[in-house]
Amino acid sequence: MPSKALLSAARSAHAMRAAARFGIEAVEPRVDFAAVHAHVRGVIAAIAPHDSVERFEGLGMQVIQAEARFVAPRVLVAGGQRIRARRVIIATGSRPATPPIDGLGDVPYFTNETIFDNTALPEHLLIVGGGPIGLEMAQAHRRLGARVTVLEHSLALPHDDAEQVRELLKMLAAEGVTIRQNVEVKRLRRSAAGIIASVEEGGQAGEVEASHLLVAAGRQPQLEALDLGQADVHHDDEGIVVDDKLRTSARGVFAIGDAVARAPHFTHVADYHAGIAVQNALLLPYAKTDYASLPWVTYSDPELAHVGLDEEQARRQHGGDVQVIRMPMSGNDRAQTERTTAGAIKLIARRNGRVLGVSILDTDAGELAGLWVLAIRSGLKLGKIARMIAPYPTLGEVSKAVAGEFYKARLFGPLSRRVVRLFSFLP
Repeated sequence: MPSKALLSAARSAHAMRAAARFGIEAVEPRVDFAAVHAHVRGVIAAIAPHDSVERFEGLGMQVIQAEARFVAPRVLVAGGQRIRARRVIIATGSRPATPPIDGLGDVPYFTNETIFDNTALPEHLLIVGGGPIGLEMAQAHRRLGARVTVLEHSLALPHDDAEQVRELLKMLAAEGVTIRQNVEVKRLRRSAAGIIASVEEGGQAGEVEASHLLVAAGRQPQLEALDLGQADVHHDDEGIVVDDKLRTSARGVFAIGDAVARAPHFTHVADYHAGIAVQNALLLPYAKTDYASLPWVTYSDPELAHVGLDEEQARRQHGGDVQVIRMPMSGNDRAQTERTTAGAIKLIARRNGRVLGVSILDTDAGELAGLWVLAIRSGLKLGKIARMIAPYPTLGEVSKAVAGEFYKARLFGPLSRRVVRLFSFLP
């Protein structure tokens, strides 16, 4: 939530610079970064009661605010208390990963948790990592007035549709964000201006100097203090090993969220896991994880949302039984009124109309993704979506339109024309 609050502030600043497209005089905003920080803190304070100790205690739960560790299977100690339970759910989350870069421990740097404690706008923010958090923070700080350079050791947003990612990177570059891919950061050291990163790119050595550093290189599970060996819970460097019912190797012990090895690290996945683990722990153990309709969103502007398979995955799994339809947002009337026509929706489906995946690049892509989550999870065919009544004018009409496009070739192709000619002879 802190990152989304910062992004909202950055979007407001950008709207002032881009006002001319609506016939309003564009102005360069005066950014009070300390006040922006206060806005972020205000958002955190507003949502804090939902996850507070007081709320859970009010629901009748006992909350022990202390580090816990196993001393035997399903037996833990925490805060001087010994707890024996029939069922245990491990939900310890994750922390920012620290990549093995020489000198990282000798220079000051932010993570995706500490960056929101900063009250002064960086002059030049260097970001190591081109994933969702790295690019979101890059755009936010650039729009608020900082110079920004992103260094990614492979490709930015590698889990998203490559075609859509290329378009998003072009938009970020147009705003002044420098994004360098396939760059290895070899060493970090202090300088008079802040920090210097020694890099290697295309076999050539170089340096990047910046005032501040943000390390956004992913996250790693927090498991060390649990002493999982005492509970016979199998785990590796990526987390706790579970089956599709989120059961660990120890009877009666479950794991959810970022603590799970090779599970997607998203807040909504942890929430999804929680429902499955609670059902399997307390009721009948029939619930299983299914990521076929998993959505995720990079909250840049425009947003990049993804559900299901991308084009490469779909062709690998289904061969020639794949149809890809692209539709630019410029064809949507509401996008025209908002002047947000730069994105597109990309639909991947089987030739029988079954949806395999969707990638959406749009200002409200995250909101548009929900329909496609339902379509994939429920097995809805595109005909259902094409025939739905969508309110006009809305961005949501693009989903109906792209579904209808799937049937255009069938309706207006050679076969349909022959059928029309055949029936034209009837009275």
